[in-house]
Amino acid sequence: MTCRRLALAVIALVTAASGATAIAQPAPTAMSSDWAQALCKAWNNDKTLTEQLAASGWAGNHGGRGMKAMQIFRSDCPASARVELHIVLKDGLAQCIHGGAPQDGKLDPASDYLMWADTARWREMGNGDYGPMRAMAFGRLNFSGPKLEAMSNMGPFEGFLLLVGQVPGDWTTCP
Repeated sequence: MTCRRLALAVIALVTAASGATAIAQPAPTAMSSDWAQALCKAWNNDKTLTEQLAASGWAGNHGGRGMKAMQIFRSDCPASARVELHIVLKDGLAQCIHGGAPQDGKLDPASDYLMWADTARWREMGNGDYGPMRAMAFGRLNFSGPKLEAMSNMGPFEGFLLLVGQVPGDWTTCP
C-alpha cells in the first residue's frame, strides 16, 4: 500500500469513527424550560401558526403589551412549574420570541391562554388522536383565555396541539 493510500485509509477510518462515536443528547423533559425553547423554535417554523395567526388578528390581540402569552403544563405533574411562550406580530408573522419559564406569571384573560392536561392527554392530542374541540368537550384539555378568539382559530389551535407532539421530549418524568 502506498503512503497516499494509507493516508486516505486512515482519514476514512477517523472520519467514520468520529461519526460513530458522537454522543446523542437526551431529549429534554416535556414541558420543561428547555423543551419550551424547542417548542418556540418549532412554532417559528410552522407556517400555519406563523401565517394564519397573524392574518386572523390573533397575534395582534395582546392587551397593549406587544406580546401574547401562552402558558401550558402537565396537570399530573403537580410540583412542576408552567412553561410559557411569548408570541409577537413581527414582519407580518406571529412569531415566538420566548419559550421557557413564565416571565411575569400574570396572564391577561382577554388575550392570553392557559392550557393544561394530563400527560397521556397531551400525548394523544400531539399524536393527532383528536383535536381541540373534542379535547375540550370531553374535559381532556382544560383551557382559559379568550374562547371566541380560540374558536375562530381552530385550525392553528389544532396545529399547536400537534406541534406539542412533534417536539422531542421525555414524557416519562415530570419537569
